[in-house]
Amino acid sequence: MPTGVAMRDAREQLFDAAERVLHRDGPNALTSRAVTTEAGCAKGVLHRHFADFDAFLAELVLDRIARIDNQAAALRDSAGTGTVADNLTGALTDLFGAVAVAIVGLVTSRDDLRARLRRTTPTGIPVLTEATAMIASYLTTERELGRIVPDADVDMLAPTLIGTGHMLFADRKGTRPEAGAVGKVVTAVIAGVVQEPLG
Repeated sequence: MPTGVAMRDAREQLFDAAERVLHRDGPNALTSRAVTTEAGCAKGVLHRHFADFDAFLAELVLDRIARIDNQAAALRDSAGTGTVADNLTGALTDLFGAVAVAIVGLVTSRDDLRARLRRTTPTGIPVLTEATAMIASYLTTERELGRIVPDADVDMLAPTLIGTGHMLFADRKGTRPEAGAVGKVVTAVIAGVVQEPLG
């Protein structure tokens, strides 16, 4: 491995390398050696930036969660525009990219990682919990705008959409579902609560 070569944004390069390994080979293949080999750097680079490999993995997941926060803001901003079904279809498709699905697999397969993540996500599965909150926040905004019925149970709809979306995208090696298939599921889940805007 190369040594003495300066890496710009080493953390980001290591995260990107880990995501490539996750996407290509799955959670079981994710080791510190696999990450540093993929990043083209010495193993010591990872340990210079992170206390240990579990700390690295926790930061990787927290980085993914931060991306969900950015997606949540964009989704909330879309409220009142387009259709609710199209907005949710786009959000689920963006959310469940191949890497996100692999990260969920990583979290569920590593007990020590989950224990560390309990500090920021005390309940549920990290990534899916934040994704559910993103969908619930969007649906609440749409309910306030009158595009879904006033008594819509967003706390039930949001996990239903996330769970169903995850099942659609969960086959890491299979063909990703097309937008039409995602839209069909979304439409079925929200069929009883969507209404035309008043006025």
